[in-house]
Amino acid sequence: MAYVSQETKAKLSPAIKAVLKKYKMKGTIAVKHHFSLVVNLQSGPIDFDHNDFTSVNVYHIDAHYTGVAKDFLNELLAAMKGPDWFDKSDIQSDYFHVSHYTDINVGKWNKPYVCTKSKEAA
Repeated sequence: MAYVSQETKAKLSPAIKAVLKKYKMKGTIAVKHHFSLVVNLQSGPIDFDHNDFTSVNVYHIDAHYTGVAKDFLNELLAAMKGPDWFDKSDIQSDYFHVSHYTDINVGKWNKPYVCTKSKEAA
């Protein structure tokens, strides 16, 4: 059964913050319902080509994103999983066993993501 604690969040936070800093992104890290580690992206220079809010499908990052957005999201996901992450699920027998789930949100429903990239840099 998936489980993520505040201790796990604290252990993974430095790597997550390092990825955010590398790409000059601002975001928050949270635990949702004790089974999912969540990063909410607030602002940064990466243009995700979406509306004010979107939930990133972490299973299809390579298919839905390109360039620096794809690189950033893949690095962020790897940092969120950490070295102890595992997935021993068997979909044929309807058995799901992962260390924890990961959610990445670009903006929030009540506070949109702010792209700080200037028009001249585009």
